[in-house]
Amino acid sequence: MHQAPPNERYKRFSAPLSPKLKESHNTNSVPVRTSDTVKITRGDRKGFEGKVSRVDRKKYRIFVEGVTREKVDGTTTLIPIHPSKVMITRLNLDDKWRRKMLERKGAIERAKMPEEKIVEEEAEAPKKEAKKKRTPRKTTKKSGGTQIGEKR
Repeated sequence: MHQAPPNERYKRFSAPLSPKLKESHNTNSVPVRTSDTVKITRGDRKGFEGKVSRVDRKKYRIFVEGVTREKVDGTTTLIPIHPSKVMITRLNLDDKWRRKMLERKGAIERAKMPEEKIVEEEAEAPKKEAKKKRTPRKTTKKSGGTQIGEKR
């Protein structure tokens, strides 16, 4: 995990989407990026909502604006948060690559399609045959030596 290349690290930054975004984009999770709005779901700052200001791929942490701690010398620093402990409430779709990624997942297309067409597509899809249950083989016990009363 810590020797993974940047493209694999990016995929591990996925966070679940809010219920409204799940319905509209038809996907459960998306990698977190800067300028996404997230809501913290675990820890001391649970319930806090803010914008992602920085993503640290080396340490697998994100930094949310407003989530700070005061150090002993009086300065404030941002608190690192693991992306799985947040929920994305607003996506930043300024990036064309991100929009294409959602289209590939079928998120934007299915969101725009009427419900009737989606049901028709699912009905036309070929149904898989039910798998037959396998019966266990009957094994015979082989004995290495002769039993009493047997001749060789």
